[in-house]
Amino acid sequence: MKIVAVIAGILLVLVLIAAGGWLYLRAPDIPAADLQAQYGRPNSRHIDLSGGVRLHYLESGAANAPVVFLVHGFGDNAFSWDGWTQVLSATHRVIALDLPGHGMTQAPSDFPAAPDRYADLVEELAGTLGLGRIAIAGNSLGGAVSWQLAVRHPDRLSHLILVDAGGWPSATLKDPPLAFKLMRYQWGRDFIASIDNKPLIREGLKRDVVDQSVLTEDFIQRWADLQRLPGHRPILMSLKPGALAASNELLFAIKVPTLILWGAEDQIIEVDGAHKFKAAIPQAELVIYPAVGHLPQWEIPAKSAADVVRFLDRNKGE
Repeated sequence: MKIVAVIAGILLVLVLIAAGGWLYLRAPDIPAADLQAQYGRPNSRHIDLSGGVRLHYLESGAANAPVVFLVHGFGDNAFSWDGWTQVLSATHRVIALDLPGHGMTQAPSDFPAAPDRYADLVEELAGTLGLGRIAIAGNSLGGAVSWQLAVRHPDRLSHLILVDAGGWPSATLKDPPLAFKLMRYQWGRDFIASIDNKPLIREGLKRDVVDQSVLTEDFIQRWADLQRLPGHRPILMSLKPGALAASNELLFAIKVPTLILWGAEDQIIEVDGAHKFKAAIPQAELVIYPAVGHLPQWEIPAKSAADVVRFLDRNKGE
């Protein structure tokens, strides 16, 4: 009986510690108006799309220039493309968008988040803006959205750029960041959806890059704040990584010029994924960056953007 009492006491202490931790970390939503006041820019745009989505994007460059869409990864936002936008906007109209559940886009908390649904929304955005064929670049989840767009709406694309893109479940590392481990369980998703995720975001981002100096406090704080826009956390926690897997059959249908960029030290999606995309997409080009992690657009923006410019210049007639 004494042993049972001791075990019960230990369990009670653990429960109290967990409850105390949750009470300490829990955080309410931040009103959209407050976030827009803090993070909105002169080039911020908002557009109403189907399903109750009010999509936010950053627009740069000449209105009559060739168009490039930039699509961020899981939990990220349009601002992470700032380095690329600075380079690409000299010759292109650049649209860096926030997917539902991310950044300053507003959407119902039950928005059906998945790469194919996001791809259809990107197609709707391009059509609503009256655009013709566009180039699209996507990182991680945004990469999965981008190749889904190429498969589902092939007439929309002129060029495809995959940056450490999602799609091959076998390329996902076995030891993901703590947030992804918690998301394996419904209780973990519920927990993350109720707290200030800044500690988890900081831990995850440290795994995303090799050069830790690029992780400024402002950058981390913006990630954390923008995930607290009303409706975001339920959408984020509804996403199922790897729900739509790439295959040779799907990707072989992609006929537009394709560039694959990858950090050799990616700790989220192994570099093996880059070689699988290269083998599956006809005539795709591949650039692997030594000593770079999962976010080349943030870690080495000038170099990676220059590679994109060269790729687009070589394929102007496509």
